[in-house]
Amino acid sequence: MHRLKVAALNLLRNRRRSFLAVAIISIVVTALMTSGGFGLFTYQSLKESAARSGGHLVLTQPGYFSSDEDFPLQLGLDNANKLRRDLLVEENVKAVQPRVYLQGLISNGDKSSIFLGQGILPSEFRVKGPFLNVTEGSILSNREDISDPEIMLGKDLARNLNVRPGDYITLMSSTVHGALNAMDFKVRGVFGTGVPDMDKRQVYISVQAAQFLLDSDRVSTMAIYGYSLDKTSSLQERLRELVPELEITTWEDRAFFYQGVKSLYDRIFGLMGIIMALVIFVSLFNTLAMSVTERTREIGTLSALGASKVELITGFILEALVLAVVGSLAGVILAGLISAGLMMFDITMPPPPGKTTGYPLTVYFSINLAWMISVAIAAICVFSSFLAARKGVNKPITEALVHV
Repeated sequence: MHRLKVAALNLLRNRRRSFLAVAIISIVVTALMTSGGFGLFTYQSLKESAARSGGHLVLTQPGYFSSDEDFPLQLGLDNANKLRRDLLVEENVKAVQPRVYLQGLISNGDKSSIFLGQGILPSEFRVKGPFLNVTEGSILSNREDISDPEIMLGKDLARNLNVRPGDYITLMSSTVHGALNAMDFKVRGVFGTGVPDMDKRQVYISVQAAQFLLDSDRVSTMAIYGYSLDKTSSLQERLRELVPELEITTWEDRAFFYQGVKSLYDRIFGLMGIIMALVIFVSLFNTLAMSVTERTREIGTLSALGASKVELITGFILEALVLAVVGSLAGVILAGLISAGLMMFDITMPPPPGKTTGYPLTVYFSINLAWMISVAIAAICVFSSFLAARKGVNKPITEALVHV
């Protein structure tokens, strides 16, 4: 404690220089904390979005994702209802959602367009959460009667066909036997996903209606939702024992957008960290080198009184550590204030490429990230102080005493 007190007093001998060093460190720590916190928010958001969209796990026939089907539901799952009941028995399974993927033509009687459809259970909207922005009407009802089937359309598709909730449209698609089948649907709602390409083509209908349209009782996939993303791997291993004949894919294996963004951000933030580290190194080295030069006669006097080189270097290292601790603490506090401020004020980021809706700017405050950055800053400060002090303490005592 005595040495730390002496180090702090030595720094106060030139308050302006010490304050500048602390300011540089705090600014760098704030920049790294906020950029890293934004990266953590982005990663978590993309994770949740990918898992909600496709499911924590996706159960399919082997080769479903690596090959193309010659006809609809060629690689579909049989006995979907029994399989769903068996999966729901597992304690770590929160929900199981069968899906039927289909495509074809949609028509209002005067105009036709291509559609990409999903047959889902109405509970899909509850399990996924707010993944759709319903602009008109409402989501699909819970009834399973296909005598008057319902449909939800993307907003651009609905505008193109000039239909609104309550109107009727016709879906046409090829059955599993190659025949053409058509079915009239009542428009239940209009939604927006924020992705223009999907809003121009996407439709949602019930699983029963999709199976009737394709003339099959199969489903394309089973989306399995667990209670936590962290337990996805253990749930995958357990389900492999239950259905070894089927292929189980995790959300991460299908989250290509998440993987691309994470890889890009890792490189950006890594390069930013290296640049910030160099800024701190140069700043601290310059500050301590000037301090060593100004105190050369003091170093010579202490050496003449019996102080060892290790003791002298340790003193300068402690000064650098004081600067690192004070600067890091100030930077972490400032980053925390920025994170809290962004939660209080509604600041919206512009839409990312390929989307039409923005998202709230959020910066996570991570204690682990703060520790990692602070330790790295302290290491840089120790290294720069060692290099700056080594030349001064190695100077002969006679030269140091007469240094002007």
